[in-house]
Amino acid sequence: MTGHEMLVDRYALRGILGRGGMAEVREGWDTRLNRPVAIKLLHPALGTEPDVRRRFEDEARSAAQLCHQNIVTVYDFGEHQDRPFIVMERLPGQTLADVIAAGPMPAYHVRAMLDDVLAGLSVAHRAGVLHRDIKPGNILVSVPGDSMKVADFGIAKTGGAAYTMTGEIVGTMCYMSPERLAGAPASIRDDLYAVGLMGYEALLGRRLFQQDNPAALAHAIMESPPPPMGSVRPDVDPVLAGVIDRAITRDPLQRFGSAEHMRAALAGDRQALIEGAVPVQSRPATKVLEGPPIPATHYPPPPPNRRRTAGRRYGIAAGVLGALAVSAVALAMDPSSSTPAPQPVSTSTSVAPAPSIAPPPSPVVQQPAPEVGDQQGPPSGGGHGKGNKKRG
Repeated sequence: MTGHEMLVDRYALRGILGRGGMAEVREGWDTRLNRPVAIKLLHPALGTEPDVRRRFEDEARSAAQLCHQNIVTVYDFGEHQDRPFIVMERLPGQTLADVIAAGPMPAYHVRAMLDDVLAGLSVAHRAGVLHRDIKPGNILVSVPGDSMKVADFGIAKTGGAAYTMTGEIVGTMCYMSPERLAGAPASIRDDLYAVGLMGYEALLGRRLFQQDNPAALAHAIMESPPPPMGSVRPDVDPVLAGVIDRAITRDPLQRFGSAEHMRAALAGDRQALIEGAVPVQSRPATKVLEGPPIPATHYPPPPPNRRRTAGRRYGIAAGVLGALAVSAVALAMDPSSSTPAPQPVSTSTSVAPAPSIAPPPSPVVQQPAPEVGDQQGPPSGGGHGKGNKKRG
């Protein structure tokens, strides 16, 4: 093992496996346990910044407490020449990003990948650890069975606040949820959003949001949701497509509430696929669905007042009959009239209203009209006889 740089007289450093904004990952060898390891070292220029060092230490503590087959195992943590390092299990080095770059993945492979990632995240979330930087580059491929392991808890958040560099947006922007970009605090739903986005991209074979300008990228994430999975890959079964679509919806309340919940839906539990989503409508709008009174305009028009209408008709008919009866009496008292008394009117015949009929004359003035020759004075007894003799 001579010729290699040694860390704390135990770990031999070899080639570089990858570099990030905060650290680099080197291939290593544990000289005590004779096994390959991966060693993550903080960049020397950042070692003097207290916030960055605390963030690096927080990653080591967060990952060290998580023991699961779908989480990269942390073996050791230390410091060499004022440079912190983390010793992890050595994997082949291929990431999910490398697999996606080769083209669209088969649906069964995507389902297995999502199940592995969700299994690892469920352990982390139960331990109170949010990853906050889920992306294909942080999902490592394990050789046995091509299973996936979650790595890089560098910005993980436990009980306290996560550490970030000044002016740096935490996480890889193109995998951040809309609410995170809007300034909301991190949550479990943010990790699950990123998992769903990885599934979408694995089926698509490329990165979904490819804008290079941060402002354009943020606008696309917040205002341009991807089309439904079924329209992009019609060959994907509805369960897998439905899980991905729900995971990446812009409304966090419509996403899955936990990794276990999302994993159950992925396994084919149709009830898990739909349950738990908070109704989109607000509470007052929900009350409307509980049976409000029907608006007044929906009531049928009230039926006509038959009693009032019938009474009005009977009153008009009675008035007409009364007028005819009085007229009949007056004609019967007139000796010069030869008109027969009117016959009773059948009440079954429709009688039209006659509002213009004048009231009948009083009986005291109903006398026969005088002769022309007698108009100069009131009549006396035998007046009719004298008039006849003068004309003769």
